[in-house]
Amino acid sequence: MLPVRDGLNPSRLRLPPGDWPTVLVYLLERFPSDAVRLREKVAADEVVDGRGAPISEQTPYRSGDFVYLYRDPPVETPVPFDVEILHRDDDLLVVDKPHFLASTPRGGFIVETALVRLRRKLDLPELSPAHRLDRLTAGVLLFTVHRAARRDYQMLFAQRLVQKQYEAIAGFDPAAPLPLLVRSHIVKRPGVLQAQEIPGPDNSETRIELIESRDALARYSLLPTTGKTHQLRVHLNSLGIPIVGDPLYPDVLDIAPDDYRNPLRLLARRLTFDDPRTGQSRTFTSRRTLDWPD
Repeated sequence: MLPVRDGLNPSRLRLPPGDWPTVLVYLLERFPSDAVRLREKVAADEVVDGRGAPISEQTPYRSGDFVYLYRDPPVETPVPFDVEILHRDDDLLVVDKPHFLASTPRGGFIVETALVRLRRKLDLPELSPAHRLDRLTAGVLLFTVHRAARRDYQMLFAQRLVQKQYEAIAGFDPAAPLPLLVRSHIVKRPGVLQAQEIPGPDNSETRIELIESRDALARYSLLPTTGKTHQLRVHLNSLGIPIVGDPLYPDVLDIAPDDYRNPLRLLARRLTFDDPRTGQSRTFTSRRTLDWPD
């Protein structure tokens, strides 16, 4: 295995069925635009197999084997917002993520992510997210500092032992009977941008409370007990009060990734849990605010 380098994990490839004579021939065919760099990486022993042994130009191809290598990250437009550190100790790093910055590398966002920025800035190669926030959602995001702590905190979220509070600015319906508990069956299909509510047993639950209203808009406290993809956005939209600045609900809008003029007014305000390693009750609160639209 290759270590984290410059904040980035190596890519893991599983060799598919085929009759390529060598691993390098397969890699050159799969990544033709990287041919020069691939040869350089093989020569520098920077491509290894599942046992950590370097791949050479003569290494025979065996389908099903794993290969690890560093891919050169794409050139990305810098996201002009900073990640603020809320707390740091031997196990945890808690930050206040801005809107428009992805939590972890995915798709077209690799270097411009909270994880890679923080690994590089703080020299924490084992830093890992205990949970995730959507790129467009701001607020409290928790990372584990080292590998030994990773499972303990990730299991808190998997077992729903973390109390999460969000805030949102969305449409206001004075007739809505708030507070309200919304339950539904949400699915998110690969390749489809929007999550959908479909008939079926409830797999999502959000308590919605009114904080204040201003004409046709209001600020809400959202208390989810589940964590389905886009859950809060879907639930508010289903009530006819979509979140301000949402490019997916109710309609999918074609907005450039570097258009920062109208952020999604959704904020992960607070996380509360009993620390699995110390037993201490812990609460982390965002210092960010949601701007009312003009």
